[in-house]
Amino acid sequence: MLLFAGCSNKSETAMNDQWTKVDSLLGRISTPVFPDKEFSINDFGAVADGVTMNTEAINNAITACNDAGGGMVIIPQGKYLTGSVHLKSNVNLHLNDNAVLLFSTNPKDYLPVVLTRWEGIDCYNYSPLIYAYDLENIAITGKGTLDGQATEDNWWSWKGRSEYGWEEGMHSQSEPNSRPRLRMYNENQTPVKERVFGDGYYLRPQLINIYKCKNILLEDITLTNSPFWIIHPLLSENLTVRGIKANSNGPNTDGCDPESCKDVLIEDCYFNTGDDCIAIKSGRNQDGRRWNVPSQNIIVQNCKMQNGHGGVVMGSEISGGVNHVFVRNCVMNSPMLDRAIRIKTNSYRGGIVEDIFVRDVEVGQVGEAALRINCSYENPETEGKFMPVVRNVYIDSMTVNKAEYAFYLEGIKGEDCVYNINVTNSVFENVKKENIVEYVNDFNIKNVTINDEQFTVEKLLENNKILNPAIR
Repeated sequence: MLLFAGCSNKSETAMNDQWTKVDSLLGRISTPVFPDKEFSINDFGAVADGVTMNTEAINNAITACNDAGGGMVIIPQGKYLTGSVHLKSNVNLHLNDNAVLLFSTNPKDYLPVVLTRWEGIDCYNYSPLIYAYDLENIAITGKGTLDGQATEDNWWSWKGRSEYGWEEGMHSQSEPNSRPRLRMYNENQTPVKERVFGDGYYLRPQLINIYKCKNILLEDITLTNSPFWIIHPLLSENLTVRGIKANSNGPNTDGCDPESCKDVLIEDCYFNTGDDCIAIKSGRNQDGRRWNVPSQNIIVQNCKMQNGHGGVVMGSEISGGVNHVFVRNCVMNSPMLDRAIRIKTNSYRGGIVEDIFVRDVEVGQVGEAALRINCSYENPETEGKFMPVVRNVYIDSMTVNKAEYAFYLEGIKGEDCVYNINVTNSVFENVKKENIVEYVNDFNIKNVTINDEQFTVEKLLENNKILNPAIR
């Protein structure tokens, strides 16, 4: 079998056939409808002075709205300090223009702990700043702002790195009882009810965590300064994220991380983040395999990505797999954006990543690679027993103005884990280094130019000294 070839008509037909399914998928993703009732948090005692704690008033308004059969909970203009906000079914939390929810930086305002996931591992941890569990028909909308108020002086220092405010003697997630203990619980499959963290364990909460919910809308809001992941939908379906602006350049402040979710639309959004702009996930190692729920049917369109580790990423918590991801009409551009499209996994994660379709993506510049596949992420050895699979990836009509590499693709030596990777009708300019393609099968190219020269697989074989493709 050929290891590399020009992109076949069969491959192009397969790609086009999949894109025709997007309209059908879009027709299936619907936004929730709410009764025409309004509940202002001011009527429940909220005070917009940025100092008074309004947690009780906000949650009481949400409960009243739910008890009345649903409607809209209004956050009027002004700054409202609050702790954790818990949504309920049939409630649209609506922030008026110039309305700001200022979230407390006191960790005790996010107790008691709730069931969630932290880096793909099931546990009880601090309540996310906004939390929804086992609900239907929920929304957060409006032109207002959710401000997590995270800085180097509070949440971000828990990362344990000096660039985020940590100093010798301070607590962090790296302590044996924190992140290492959580990972041990995962590998040992300790019952989830015994995985209790929260106060004293330094695992930062998400800004928004939507867990086991259906029929969800996040629209137009601005989200800033998150302690950890910004939007984290988990085991949820029928989700629309539209017109949001995510600005948070702290550690691990991913923009939107759908995890084990189905039927997701992310459109017309802006991401300027301290980690991946969009990262599609499905659980880490043993927990991901135990649930065995892939993320699937995800559309990303008309979005802008600025800073971040990656524009649209799959992984690294990906043990349940990812399939049928469609990315189109997006703009990615920043010297602080490391990659445009990225897949990251390893032999401990496992999982199958397949049927990934990208077209009409404009990349101004990225710090590393336009397309990055790494099957040894955070794990240079191949000691794991769960070999990942990455297959059926189609990149079409991508333009890149500046990058270190056009392609940086790494499979695993001796393993048939990366194959049927297709790039067509694309232009890469100001590429500084030779492409790296290791242990990859069926890398198919058609009508691709790099630095104004027609790119062929033969050129790759001639010029790439470290190319060692695996044999299928």
